[in-house]
Amino acid sequence: MKVINEVMPTDPAQMQAMMEKGPAGPVFMVNLLKFKDQAEYEDGRETDLTGRQAYGLYGAAVAGIIRDFGGRVFFAADATFLSLGQVEELWDEVAIAVYPARADLLKMSTSEAWQTASVHRAAGLAGQLNIETVMPKALHSLPWIQLLLEDLGK
Repeated sequence: MKVINEVMPTDPAQMQAMMEKGPAGPVFMVNLLKFKDQAEYEDGRETDLTGRQAYGLYGAAVAGIIRDFGGRVFFAADATFLSLGQVEELWDEVAIAVYPARADLLKMSTSEAWQTASVHRAAGLAGQLNIETVMPKALHSLPWIQLLLEDLGK
């Protein structure tokens, strides 16, 4: 399996597929994040921030923005150990955001508020993988999922 971390999508087929309706939600986006040692802003501004700190500015902003699009930050934690499999280098953090549908993620990521916050994302990330996942309908009856679905307005 070849793994390529990216900060922005470069495959036109992937970008086109993102525009499609996608599976019935909720959609859980698993983000595997790799940070730069030192933040690097595209506008050339000087900074003492680490990549993680710059991404933290983005994350704090998105935690509010995501709610405007029906989503929630579901989980975030440092990656500390790879217990099975092999990768050249372990990601630094895993974050999971949940959206009512793929379209809500797309709307958020094209919004002016997200675009403004995303300068910190680009400054802090060396790369990431975003993996769209959908919970099987059979699990929707679990009590904690019911609460989540209610919160998402499903």
